[in-house]
Amino acid sequence: MTSELSILMLYGLLVIATILIQVLLALPQVGLPYLASPRDEQRELPGTAGRAERALGNSVVAMALFAPAILVLHINGATGPASLLAAQVFLIARLIYLPVYLAGIPWLRTAVWMVGLLATAWLYLLAI
Repeated sequence: MTSELSILMLYGLLVIATILIQVLLALPQVGLPYLASPRDEQRELPGTAGRAERALGNSVVAMALFAPAILVLHINGATGPASLLAAQVFLIARLIYLPVYLAGIPWLRTAVWMVGLLATAWLYLLAI
């Protein structure tokens, strides 16, 4: 397994952790019956729970963009120092993104998000 695939797996674990954090923050606000329901009635989560929900959605989108680039690089045997650095930058940015988003720091959140997005774009350029 390449280091880039290991980083992809670590990011998957971060997404799982984000799911757990989001559920734990939503639970006191909406209760277990709502969380266990089919959620036909959508409820707006305020504050940190709402930010966690939005961060989770963003994390899933980031995974959908990051994973194909890593997989193509791996399958084509095109991994190397540049792809490893880009994957590391992505993972570090995503590790910073969640607590910054939960804390509600808008400009820093956007900057960290942009670093992760640019690292992903870099991976796509390397895969071409």
